Amino acid sequence: MFNHKNAPDGTFFNFHKEPPLVAYEFFKLGMWIFLATEVLFFGGLFAAYFILKYKWPEVFAAGSAYLDVKLGATNTVVLLASSLTMALAVDAAQRKNKGKLTLMLGATFLGACGFLVIKGMEWYPKLTSGKLPGSDVFFSVYYMTTGLHLIHVLIGMYYIALMFFRSRTGRYTDEGASHAGVEVGGLYWHLVDVIWIFLFPLLYLLGGH
Repeated sequence: MFNHKNAPDGTFFNFHKEPPLVAYEFFKLGMWIFLATEVLFFGGLFAAYFILKYKWPEVFAAGSAYLDVKLGATNTVVLLASSLTMALAVDAAQRKNKGKLTLMLGATFLGACGFLVIKGMEWYPKLTSGKLPGSDVFFSVYYMTTGLHLIHVLIGMYYIALMFFRSRTGRYTDEGASHAGVEVGGLYWHLVDVIWIFLFPLLYLLGGH
């Protein structure tokens, strides 16, 4: 069992002196509470989408038809693949497999980079052709929702990169080390994937119907 006395300075388990199992559960509980607030936040955006779509169906139909479904679908596959590699990273951390953990975190980061590149390929022609935020109600919703999601992707990338470099030092796999950081990072990244799984059909598939 993990001993908090062996925790590196500046970590959760170094500041909290509860029994290790209790501290570990509190750590995960905190992330679950945070994720719940994120679900409520995006739930409000989804509700706004349906209200606005009901009021301006023609605008949403025209805007949705303008989107590139192939790029959106490709980004969905990329994020799902990165979710798989993140799950494998969590499994590797739990099994104290340093090499696999580092490899899977690196693969997850590359998947996130791929998502950014594809999103840039999608946004650029729209922005240069005058489809800007505020040009109509559909593209206001489109840029707000996908932009907020993109911010979450960037935050996730920062934490994945942090875990990657820490994993190379054995932070999560050495004797007495805790893999809790990888687990909560995985929870956050799965949330990023789930949000996009809802955004893709709403914006690209259902907007015109």
